[in-house]
Amino acid sequence: MSDWTLTWLGHSGFRIKVGGRVLLLDPWLRGNPSFPEDRFDEAVDGATHILLSHAHSDHASSAVEIAGKTGAVVVAIYELANFLATEGAIGLNKGGTVDLGGVAATLVHAVHSSSMPVDGRPVYLGAEAGWMIEAGGETLYFMGDTDVFADMGLLAELHAPKWGIVPIGGHFTMDARRAAFACGKFFDFEAVIPCHYGTFPLLEQTAEGFAQAMAPTRVIAPKVMEAVTL
Repeated sequence: MSDWTLTWLGHSGFRIKVGGRVLLLDPWLRGNPSFPEDRFDEAVDGATHILLSHAHSDHASSAVEIAGKTGAVVVAIYELANFLATEGAIGLNKGGTVDLGGVAATLVHAVHSSSMPVDGRPVYLGAEAGWMIEAGGETLYFMGDTDVFADMGLLAELHAPKWGIVPIGGHFTMDARRAAFACGKFFDFEAVIPCHYGTFPLLEQTAEGFAQAMAPTRVIAPKVMEAVTL
């Protein structure tokens, strides 16, 4: 078993400390109304890897800056990793696993879309994805942006994740009801961490409805830049 420390960076961004590594998941820090930009240096300090689920700007637009500042290695689906072209970037595809030095990260399926604006037009940069992150015999499932899909049952059987980071905001992803259904239908999580809410008026503004729908499963909804131990 390993010690896992999780810090929410607002929206879908997280800082995970585990196994001697500091992983930044979809760290959108510039222009994120949920993130206090005066804490940028604190959020990225010591980062070793940047794991991206897809190319949308509210997930990937800070990756190049952070990689340049910290030397963290970007890990993403092949097309996105090549497009960002940061030093040492690792590109893989769904089902692939990367050894990050005592931490294994497996790219898994999600149901969404994935593009980045170039000269005012969307350019598609590989498929959307999620991550299974394993350290010390424990696994965290970062769903990325997604709707519920039946193959979540296969992912649960293959990886048996202990914790899930789950989008609940609606409109662009599952809403709280659908997210709670997905968690209860396919997984036996010890705890779940909601994300992708409260950032824009279109999205659900709190995690209260999700927490009620998930009862009695523990829901961890930290404040932005609040570190919690899993």
